[in-house]
Amino acid sequence: MQRMIEYIIAISCIFFLIALIPSKIRIYSAIIAWILIVLVFINGIPEWMEESNIMYPIMAFLSIPFLFYTIILLLKNNEQVISMTRAAGVAFIIYAPFAFYTPLGNALISIVVNQTDFILHISGYPAYLVLWNTFQSGFFRVEIILACTGIQAIAIMLGITVAVPTTIKQKIMAFLLIVPVIYILNLFRNTGVIIAYTSQIFAHFPDISGNSEYGYSSFFWAHNIIAEGLALLLLIAIAYLLFKLIPSLAEFGTQLVSSYEKEIRNTFDKYK
Repeated sequence: MQRMIEYIIAISCIFFLIALIPSKIRIYSAIIAWILIVLVFINGIPEWMEESNIMYPIMAFLSIPFLFYTIILLLKNNEQVISMTRAAGVAFIIYAPFAFYTPLGNALISIVVNQTDFILHISGYPAYLVLWNTFQSGFFRVEIILACTGIQAIAIMLGITVAVPTTIKQKIMAFLLIVPVIYILNLFRNTGVIIAYTSQIFAHFPDISGNSEYGYSSFFWAHNIIAEGLALLLLIAIAYLLFKLIPSLAEFGTQLVSSYEKEIRNTFDKYK
């Protein structure tokens, strides 16, 4: 099943790339790409639920109405949704090499592991590597995977910047705002989760994870609640700064939201 999901992601990436090329089929390529990626998103719900991850299942459920209205707007040649699709295509171009070429993905993980290890070392926390990408302190272990490198967030935010035309200066400033900031803060996020979980900082918090694994509740609070929440706030802050740096991007965002709102109102008006 996992291999099939990887193939579907790769195929969706191809269709996103086709949608970048001005042609008669770009709209249909975009529709296929969005359908495939939403299917992948929905497929991940059982695993996220098992991991007691709250945010991703909610986003997956919301992706269904999002897909419905995205298809409608694409068929209407809505410029904002076409630009959003272009942004998704660029994000895939950035992310795909790390996701589908294992040596490159592992190289990035290795760099993040070594730098996280350095931060743990200078902080004096007694955690050590037991595998090339796995930290242990006491009884507990934390594995660093590609999702822990921040590459997804970096790819998405860089993709957003191509939704509107920008100057060379704006491109450079946007890159500096996104890549170093997300990457460095993600290192401290990894460090914080490792320390909080392996030292069981949140062991006395209410166990709402639904996972009976010993000590998991502390990981749930550290990773799924606090770290994910802070990451979301960080992305919102970066988006706000991007809007200040690229005013036309803020205008694009407003028009995009307005397009969806209009279609949603039209739907409800039909059933009044």
